[in-house]
Amino acid sequence: MARYQSVYQNWQQDPEAFWLDAAKDIDWVTPPTKALDDSTPPFYSWFADATCNTCYNAVDRHVAAGRGDQPAVIYDSPITGTKRTLTFAELQTETARLGGALQAQGVEKGDRVLIYMPMIAEAAIAMLACARIGAVHSVVFGGFASNELAVRIDDCQPKAVISASCGLEPNRTVPYKPLLDGAIEMATHKPALCIIKQREQLAAELIGGRDHDWDAVTAAATPADCVTVGGADPLYILYTSGTTGQPKGVVRTNGGHMVALNWTMKNIYNIDPGDVFWAASDVGWVVGHSYIVYAPLIAGCTTILFEGKPVGTPDAGTFWRVISEHDVKALFTAPTAFRAIRREDGAGEFIKKYDLSCFHALFLAGERADQATIEWAKEKLGVPVIDHWWQTETGWTIAGNPSGIELLDAPVGSAGIPMPGYDVQILDEGGHPVPDGTLGAITVKMPLPPGALPTLWNADERFKSSYLTTFPGYYETGDAGMKDENGFLYIMARTDDVINVAAHRLSTGEMEEVLSGHKDVAECAVIGVADELKGQLPLGFICLNGGCNRPHEEITAECVQRIRAEIGPVAAFKLVTVVDRLPKTRSGKILRGTMVNIADGTAWKMPATIDDPAILDEITDALKKMGYAGGA
Repeated sequence: MARYQSVYQNWQQDPEAFWLDAAKDIDWVTPPTKALDDSTPPFYSWFADATCNTCYNAVDRHVAAGRGDQPAVIYDSPITGTKRTLTFAELQTETARLGGALQAQGVEKGDRVLIYMPMIAEAAIAMLACARIGAVHSVVFGGFASNELAVRIDDCQPKAVISASCGLEPNRTVPYKPLLDGAIEMATHKPALCIIKQREQLAAELIGGRDHDWDAVTAAATPADCVTVGGADPLYILYTSGTTGQPKGVVRTNGGHMVALNWTMKNIYNIDPGDVFWAASDVGWVVGHSYIVYAPLIAGCTTILFEGKPVGTPDAGTFWRVISEHDVKALFTAPTAFRAIRREDGAGEFIKKYDLSCFHALFLAGERADQATIEWAKEKLGVPVIDHWWQTETGWTIAGNPSGIELLDAPVGSAGIPMPGYDVQILDEGGHPVPDGTLGAITVKMPLPPGALPTLWNADERFKSSYLTTFPGYYETGDAGMKDENGFLYIMARTDDVINVAAHRLSTGEMEEVLSGHKDVAECAVIGVADELKGQLPLGFICLNGGCNRPHEEITAECVQRIRAEIGPVAAFKLVTVVDRLPKTRSGKILRGTMVNIADGTAWKMPATIDDPAILDEITDALKKMGYAGGA
């Protein structure tokens, strides 16, 4: 670990010098003379005395350096059978035209623009065009319900909305325009204009005066130059769910965001300019912002926008086809994608059909990666499988494996080791550090590094109450876990997924790890439900591998025995049931909190991000059979 420790200690000893050195890889209009402004804690800002433009760094500087013909964005849609490659020069032209179209309609530096798009090349163009003219974009996942969209419109008050006529799922077309129209009708704030990209699968009806056709306005526009903004000026707002049901607008600023993301591409992902990097996510999520659009392009890499699913578009080999066809060096995706592939093709037959010699590493994040899935991927792909951990709020890796510095031999189950910028501490409920190997709340000592949120949009007090009050001087991640004696971090559960069974604090994530090790289990979830005697009891839900025909009673009995053997009778783990699928968000996170509310019979609201609401009916039925309230 010598090389990693040297880099981490360099940061610890002089954070100012460390980040100013990293900032040299960014093209500034006015370079920073100071990295951190800590004059108004707990509100810290990075590179506040610098001026810059993020779009210039992601696009124009590569054209100026003579690399305009290099592919910048590859759009690949197995749903439509369409592929499109944009070079850096073409991307510059497209973003300048859309930026000019926005300016012609009165959008200026500092104005907000809401983007509501499917996974098409125009989604990246829209984000970059906003950055180009200094407008602050807020991307909302395409297909979000009208009321959720309305809440975001009222919070960020966009002058303009950029959308598409529809999104495409494997077996259906989702009309976006009626959802957008409904949201604007509900919202108190009324955007002045909407720019709509018409897709041939379903054209939208435009409202005269407000709605404009993307192709028409960009064709008529005068291309926009890059507008100079301050290093601490906002680049975007990204909403994440709040516990009150009111979304939290995470703010990302231009300077720190560029410096941090550019640093990660080589140091964490070992990706060089010209390499092809694929983050199989969506632009509506933070992974899409950081690692589909901004980080790869700022670093001069080729990025992929994939409109499809890991299975069913058309089969469990679609990821391997994309990697082979587009010469992908590294893939970043959620463990749920690999669980789906493994469930459909456990033998890895599809992998054998493609030449994957270009492929060097798989990175997983977004939820806990169970060891069974990691081992399967390692065995079948023959490349390092690297788990890492971060959040919407941080924008990049808190803990990982810095493969560009030194690929560490991370212990089984670990999410890696803290990255420079993050002083990670495990605290007990009283805010005191706990010994190595002890479960506690994972926190980060303030200030957070460049690229992390400085605050929430128009909600400084909520920023403090959400993240900074439980442990003064520390950012509360909301995750529970522990460190080992070498500093490797283990993410066990969300803090509210640590359950209290007869005064014993137990991690549901640890139980899931044990269940996922069963040879017939493809995917699982464990929740804690209310119990009069013990306070809480764990309930397990398992999905079986494709082709498994064994009696469910045998498998569930074996699962109970595994928990007793590996965690002990203290877990009081007795109830587990087989289900066809688990309720998830569109980004693949299991909706454990909603499952708990159904089980306990407490009030709950349909999550805005749920992938398929019908699954909750199936979970309710399963809970009733287990003797729980089932939402009654």
